[in-house]
Amino acid sequence: MRRSRIFYPRSRPEIIDQFLRFGIVGALGFLVDWGTVSLLRQPAGLVAATLIAYFVAATGNWCLNRFWTFRLSANDNQHMVLQWLRFLLANSFGFLLNRGMVFLLYATVPLTVHFPALALAAGALCGMIANFNLSRRLVFRAQTPETPLELVQMAVEIPAAGLTAPEPEPDLSGLENNTFRLHDRND
Repeated sequence: MRRSRIFYPRSRPEIIDQFLRFGIVGALGFLVDWGTVSLLRQPAGLVAATLIAYFVAATGNWCLNRFWTFRLSANDNQHMVLQWLRFLLANSFGFLLNRGMVFLLYATVPLTVHFPALALAAGALCGMIANFNLSRRLVFRAQTPETPLELVQMAVEIPAAGLTAPEPEPDLSGLENNTFRLHDRND
């Protein structure tokens, strides 16, 4: 049975190229993150500025990833607002890793309170791998899932390792009656 290609790209060099683009977008997102924290730190406080900055940077990252990193699979098949929401939801695990590291460093390394860029950079690195994989598998893909089961199958497929979710068994209930008829005939 032939499996459809739901993720672009599939080859290792193409995935590496895509990951490097994702990293460049992430570096630009880091600059937006840092700039937003710096801009909002005085009026909003460090914690509020750090949380707001994540969403500002994540929105910028989504735009750049949509139109550059995942351009071959992301543009034509999804409504932009729904894709943006799916991006934020899919990257919520990366958010926990990212901001978890930032706040951990704020609490344990006093230098990061004075220089938040250090904590923000460490947080960005912690969330990068998770965000790339989740973005690639659940947000920016060539085929959108039509059912919750299909979404789960897309999420667990690991093409580089050759591991894929099993395909659902085909419905052969209509063929059983025809099979019996063929065997019951006496020609």
